[in-house]
Amino acid sequence: MKRVKVVRNYQITIPSEIRKAIGIEVGDVLLINVVDNKIILEKVKDDLPTFKVGKRIEEKDIEEALLKGLKRSIVGG
Repeated sequence: MKRVKVVRNYQITIPSEIRKAIGIEVGDVLLINVVDNKIILEKVKDDLPTFKVGKRIEEKDIEEALLKGLKRSIVGG
């Protein structure tokens, strides 16, 4: 367990060993939730669809990405 201090604008720094253990990098998105008076942070997987540069993107690829995002927004995670 680590102690962190809440600073101006109610921000905290996630300690490096925790970032490394979970694989958090700059630009990642985290989910935050409160359970039994505890704050739970969880790294979001595949926040945005990615496609290889130079690869032709088919309509079905776009539809799959949209459906995946819609499901995530409705179901969560």
